Amino acid sequence: MDKIVKSVLNLPILSATKFPVGLQSNVEDLIRTIKDKSSEVCIIGITGAGGSGKTTLAKSICNKIHGTFKKKSFIEDIGQVSRTIGHRRLEEQFISDVLKTEVEIPSDYMESRTIREILTGKKVLIVLDDVTEDFTLLDLWECREWLSGGTVIIITTRDIDLPRILKVDTVYGIKLMNANESLELLSWHVFREPKPKEEYNDLAKSVVTHCGGLPLALEVIGNCLFKSEKEEWNSVLLKLEQIPLHNVQQKLKISFDGLRNQIEKYLFLDICCFFVGEGRACVTKILNGCEVDADSGIRVLIECSLIKIKKNNKLGMHPLLQEMGREIIREISRKESWMNNRLWFDDAEYVLTDNLVRTFFTYVFKLLLEVFAFSF
Repeated sequence: MDKIVKSVLNLPILSATKFPVGLQSNVEDLIRTIKDKSSEVCIIGITGAGGSGKTTLAKSICNKIHGTFKKKSFIEDIGQVSRTIGHRRLEEQFISDVLKTEVEIPSDYMESRTIREILTGKKVLIVLDDVTEDFTLLDLWECREWLSGGTVIIITTRDIDLPRILKVDTVYGIKLMNANESLELLSWHVFREPKPKEEYNDLAKSVVTHCGGLPLALEVIGNCLFKSEKEEWNSVLLKLEQIPLHNVQQKLKISFDGLRNQIEKYLFLDICCFFVGEGRACVTKILNGCEVDADSGIRVLIECSLIKIKKNNKLGMHPLLQEMGREIIREISRKESWMNNRLWFDDAEYVLTDNLVRTFFTYVFKLLLEVFAFSF
């Protein structure tokens, strides 16, 4: 019945997490805070390490309260999005969400003025995910004066000092999962049930110890171990034991290393460099045209939690996983000293593998062919 009502009202349901272990108490804490400030503009900052579940918590709160808001916007991975599509497009996306229609901001127009004109006196729900220190989308302190009471603004960030700088009302430091929660989440991903199979119990507890209570690490490594034999568990555990507890990227890389072949690995790196935020159908068509079996490869990467499908069927990747992919490419460049071609993306230098170069230039070549064909 609940799903039918939401469908009729055309309210968006955000995909938070398949296995919401330990999430409920955090959601209830923040909803109480929101209710206590129901007559004001309530601005909440959720802080925590990368992969600790900040976005999942923000989505879960939205799913609880969004029905009372006619105007709302949830912009995920702001740092990643602004690097990919640019700041102006980010402004346009925000305004389009609120107005529920596509907009284009003229280059000579003040974006902040546009936002203020649209939102003055309005009660809105705004979630700004993975905010960084160069954030300029909203002046959170100033907007209290012109937004309506009952407005809720939630920001998530890895920077523990940023909420203080932005002058939010409440800072919620997300707690890492305890041992029992970690074991349950790992078990859901590996065995699809809340407890490990008895013969894997000790191995599962050992893996949990090395994941540091990070949901992302537990999810990625858990899916890596799905339907695995004890020999593979021991292999993963041996790798985890050699990685410092704080080095999350190396833990995540275990799943990348566990991909079945080089084609799947190259596909992950292709997506990491070129296709985050692009439509799945378009990416599949481009890569299939480059003689890559993108359909099955993308399915494998989704099953491994290395990529996700976001709204509008676009490819997404957790920022930590994208950082891991970039580091893999840098490592390849250091080993392959004969490679001189360098391409710049997102203010970082990437030296691409021959497969990535081939994919990129084949893609450009095909686009040029389509343009010339259309011109005739």
